[in-house]
Amino acid sequence: MLIWVGLGNPSKKHEKQRHNVGFMAVDEIASEYSFGSWREKMNAHIAEGKISGQKIILVKPQTFMNRSGISVSQISKFYKISENSIYVFYDDIDLKSGQIKVKIGGGHAGHNGLRDIDQHIGKEYWRIRIGIGRPHEKALVHKWVLNDFSLEERGSWLDLLLRAIAMEAPILAEQQQDKFISRVAWRAPSPAQMQKQNPQTGDENGI
Repeated sequence: MLIWVGLGNPSKKHEKQRHNVGFMAVDEIASEYSFGSWREKMNAHIAEGKISGQKIILVKPQTFMNRSGISVSQISKFYKISENSIYVFYDDIDLKSGQIKVKIGGGHAGHNGLRDIDQHIGKEYWRIRIGIGRPHEKALVHKWVLNDFSLEERGSWLDLLLRAIAMEAPILAEQQQDKFISRVAWRAPSPAQMQKQNPQTGDENGI
């Protein structure tokens, strides 16, 4: 059994914000694999299903981002799940928009959701880092993460990335983390990667 946690803030007003991309990812997975209905349990919305024969519990904490560890701790204890069987999907401003990386353990890099999870269960869980980019000025970071994704972001990379995460979820369920990341990046290359693959010439730039 694995626990896949998507981080975000509850309520309608937050659902399209960059900070809620973790919620978006697990919602896409639940839809793709016909998981059971979301139900309220242990300060979270939970849906259960199977992917590649592996039982997966999807979790969306409902305690707001900075208290995400409460429900993750309760659920992991209830199901007797170890840290290294917990995967957390979350927004990462240190990655360029559309990039995705996986690591186990490490610091929280100022992310309030991770900070709280670290305090409740420790650090040796898997982190699925979904890049949302960052504003040019540090003072604008709070506003940036709590703003909705733009239509341009959704059309150019976000919807494709969420779809790719869901399509390649069987590989993650088989705990082939590196292969999962390479397959997702292949299905949904980030804008920066696309630019590298298709550099504009001087003529295209009007030079």
